[in-house]
Amino acid sequence: MATKNKSVQREPADIKAELLQKYPPKVARKRAKQIMINEARQSETPAITANVRTIPGIITMRGCTYAGCKGVIMGPTRDIVNITHGPIGCGFYSWLTRRNQTDPGPDGENYMTYCFSTDMQEHDIIFGGEKKLAAAIQEAYDLFHPKSIAVFATCPVGLIGDDIHTVTAQMKEKFGDCNVYAFSCEGYKGVSQSAGHHIANNQVFRHIVGENDAEKPGRYRINLLGEYNIGGDGFEIDRIFNKCGITCISTFSGNSTYDQFASAHTADLNAVMCHRSINYVADMMETKYGIPWIKVNFIGANATAKSLRKIAQYFGDKELIDKVEEVIGEEMPAVEAALKEISPRTGGKTAMLFVGGSRAHHYQDLFAELGMKTISAGYEFAHQDDYEGRQVLPNIKLDADSRNIEELEVEADETRFRPRMTDKRMKALEKTGFKFKAYDGLAPDMEKQTLIVDDLNQYEAEKLVELMRPDIFCAGIKEKYSIQKLGVPMKQLHSYDSGGPYAGFVGAVNFYHEIDRLVNSKVWSYMQAPWQKDPQLSASYNWE
Repeated sequence: MATKNKSVQREPADIKAELLQKYPPKVARKRAKQIMINEARQSETPAITANVRTIPGIITMRGCTYAGCKGVIMGPTRDIVNITHGPIGCGFYSWLTRRNQTDPGPDGENYMTYCFSTDMQEHDIIFGGEKKLAAAIQEAYDLFHPKSIAVFATCPVGLIGDDIHTVTAQMKEKFGDCNVYAFSCEGYKGVSQSAGHHIANNQVFRHIVGENDAEKPGRYRINLLGEYNIGGDGFEIDRIFNKCGITCISTFSGNSTYDQFASAHTADLNAVMCHRSINYVADMMETKYGIPWIKVNFIGANATAKSLRKIAQYFGDKELIDKVEEVIGEEMPAVEAALKEISPRTGGKTAMLFVGGSRAHHYQDLFAELGMKTISAGYEFAHQDDYEGRQVLPNIKLDADSRNIEELEVEADETRFRPRMTDKRMKALEKTGFKFKAYDGLAPDMEKQTLIVDDLNQYEAEKLVELMRPDIFCAGIKEKYSIQKLGVPMKQLHSYDSGGPYAGFVGAVNFYHEIDRLVNSKVWSYMQAPWQKDPQLSASYNWE
């Protein structure tokens, strides 16, 4: 059966060649640039092509621009009414497809469970849908009286030319007490959902950040950027922050509120989790308000401890530094006890991770704590700097797709720009190895000769499993069942299946038990896909 016998270890170059073998020559040349063998090249980071369009006909794991804007960034915010302007089919992402959790808070406002759509019909496509959009906004306002209403354009809206920004501006002026704005996030606008993240960042920064100047209480005030509270991750991180005495002014955007976005500029530090989805707003907040940002990771017990120490080091207050060490000391015994029990059963096993724009990097820490080796990884919607580090940014050439996404021109705010740290203090910190505005990327943290694959597709996923036989495969819901039919357990890290939280110390223990259950179950060895039992068709390619 599938998992009883591991295949003989093969050279990465041979595996890459076999992945490309079935493609037409032109396609193979393009895909070869997106499959990188992680090896040193005269002390330079090996290069990979990323953020390019998926080849037509290939079954990609990506989502669209609209999914990235509405589904990822804006979806987890509980008190903004999000209206999808388009046919009802696009409304799939109007009702959350990820397990973003939320706390309704004292006001009880929570619209995350609703699905709002203008339900455009053929008549609207022909004659325009602006009047229907205005009516939908009015209806949402009359029913809920929310603080804010956001409108998201889908592909047909961009094609017919509805002016959603004028409609929302008119409705905002009409209401007076409700901030209404729109996102030109048509699904075709970028190469992946990454374009939607950028568009969402721009509009949140333009229309919401800075709207509330009221000072928030707390001594050590931060924003946590790129954390989406999947399976309750954000709740666990908040628990740790509260225990340490760290005040989280806003989260972008797990368990978030309109006021959190509006007050984000009052924080003293931005801590970035998912680099790809949120680095844009971190850069803009630094330029306009003087808030520096650092890269953190709360996936993995050791990574969580490291990130807490980094935040404490930034503030430089002995009371906070001591409290962080006290909290780490209280939390780690449970982690160590779980590892003592589980790691003998997981040590030496292998994993593949093809998730999002940072998760395929972050979760390698958890597998390493279990003694497991990541043999191949990659992102669905990453850019080159997510693989190779931000030092390559000056050398990245913008193509037509990248230029399609608006870049906001941001300047220092005349009255509210306030450097949170003196140049002298910042330079002193940097001399100790502390890094601001830095991300080294996925490749440096992966072992040499491992395979890094950008925009993995269905064929390549199945081929990699066939050739390398990992003990577990981690990706999204689209890949889950096809991988399991190959006899390999599949852990869904977009929405965690029914598990979580996996962030922080408690989350790490949860993850250890979940992976132990998956990789040590014998059920996978009995799995056979229907086509393995009863093959129906055989074919050859016309270029063979």
